[in-house]
Amino acid sequence: MPRLIIATAATAAPMGAQVYEDEIASRAAGALDALQPGWTVRRSVFRSLRSPLPGDRRLPMGWLATASPRARREVGRLVYPRGAVVHRMGLELPPSPHADVITLHDVVAWKFPDESAPVRAAAEEARRAAAVICVSEFSASEAVDLLGIRDPVVVHNGVDARFFDAAPASPAVLESLGLRGPYVLAAGGASRRKNLEALAEAWPLVHSSRPDLSLVLSGPPHPRRTELFRDVAGVHLVGRVPGDVIPGLIAAADVMVVPSLYEGFGLPALEAMATRTPVVAARTSSLPEVVGDGGILVEPTPGQIAEGVLAAAAGGAGIDAMVLRGRERAGRFTWERSAAAHARVWASLR
Repeated sequence: MPRLIIATAATAAPMGAQVYEDEIASRAAGALDALQPGWTVRRSVFRSLRSPLPGDRRLPMGWLATASPRARREVGRLVYPRGAVVHRMGLELPPSPHADVITLHDVVAWKFPDESAPVRAAAEEARRAAAVICVSEFSASEAVDLLGIRDPVVVHNGVDARFFDAAPASPAVLESLGLRGPYVLAAGGASRRKNLEALAEAWPLVHSSRPDLSLVLSGPPHPRRTELFRDVAGVHLVGRVPGDVIPGLIAAADVMVVPSLYEGFGLPALEAMATRTPVVAARTSSLPEVVGDGGILVEPTPGQIAEGVLAAAAGGAGIDAMVLRGRERAGRFTWERSAAAHARVWASLR
């Protein structure tokens, strides 16, 4: 009986990658059964030796990050069942000696010094893997050009159905976050590739024309974000928002702005398109691939970002038509379709 092990790493700060892990893992058995019945599927969540996070396996994660490829292969032989297809959804985890599959969301660890350093053996292991899944054509091209990976498989992320059904958050929920009145939302991290400097320069231009609008920044607290927006008028930092609040927060926004210089996929843009919230995104990396004609694409400069936000917030027939295109486009990106494409990769390796 063929076996699939989905290997993930426990984390205290779930982000977009963890959404992907949960969505694919929860659908893996069903997707495989529809394609090739008889598989057994198990998810293994690895954590460090002293971590209090939930998980079912422990590994010396710090040591693994800098261990040699040979040492990591030996650990893989010990922790994975013989003959199983193993899909590692975190590059820090050791490789499987048989049918090793990895997901490569992006190559930011190799390109941006303020991101986490790459796992020492990751590039070599990716070149040796039985299959490499990339979440966008852009990420696949980066993997080929920068890491020398051959024939990566492109499987787009999906968007959860709850975003299509989301009602705007109630005034009570918004007030609990300190929000009153119309707002523009920017969600995500605060690393340099997120281009928050340009957004911080753009916002006074928006605010001078539309003082009724506020800018809401959600995401894990970060000193860089705090410092950039400390003295910018009309800005609210709401920190990490509970998962059940996020769809309503997006749906209630007048605009979602994604000013990033580099994204492997850009899930917040897709989620906003699903909720019928106008999207303004930078014309960079994977964002045009995801947004298409369902949002306003701008150069990642303060002036262009401000101009796009003001146009989207003004509304009108053109924006309404764009929002409808965005909603229709978001409907093509489903987790069921993504899981089915994953299943075809797994089944090919049994």
